[in-house]
Amino acid sequence: MTTSIKRMPGWAKVVSAFVLVLVVLFAGLRLALLPGLRDVFGTETHDRSGPALLKSIQDMSRYDAASGNFQVVVDLEKDAKYLPDAIRGTRTLYVGAGTVDAYVDLGTLGEKDVTVNADRTSATLRLPHAALGKPALDPDHSYAVSKQRGLLDRIGDIFSDNPNDERAVQKLAAKHIGDAAKDSRLTSRAEANTTGMLEGLLRSLGFTDVTVTYGA
Repeated sequence: MTTSIKRMPGWAKVVSAFVLVLVVLFAGLRLALLPGLRDVFGTETHDRSGPALLKSIQDMSRYDAASGNFQVVVDLEKDAKYLPDAIRGTRTLYVGAGTVDAYVDLGTLGEKDVTVNADRTSATLRLPHAALGKPALDPDHSYAVSKQRGLLDRIGDIFSDNPNDERAVQKLAAKHIGDAAKDSRLTSRAEANTTGMLEGLLRSLGFTDVTVTYGA
């Protein structure tokens, strides 16, 4: 005795597939309406990083007296000499935000830089001029607005380990922020704040006449 198996007609397969899609969509809607079930099928993030290792320790002897917040818009374009931009070339518009600290190095002070009178009521301090630290970009407020790439550059990104490499614009943004800090009055503010800090400290110790100069 033989048993014949009828194949499912094409229209039945289409209907079955449509019904399956409706079931999946309905199940997703039910999960969205039920927060408890939604968590069951949610994703979790696990941090499997190793512990941070202490590489070195440096003793700090500088007084960070002022900090400036800067923002710059970098428009970096790289063109090929004999090819149109649509074939080879990149243009990145990047907003860079960062800070620059101004500090006074108190570690260079010697006995000759501090003068105190006999009854310890007057003190004179000679300090070096304030200096600027390195610009520090803020990754939470720095971002690429747009990035245009030629055909060959987009193909090269496929084989690159880091197709979204923004180190060039980040470096340029840090340079512009550093230049802006040099043109600002950040070091003057740092010296004024350092003077105020030392005057308050020495007067709390009983000194009535405190003089702070810069340029040692």
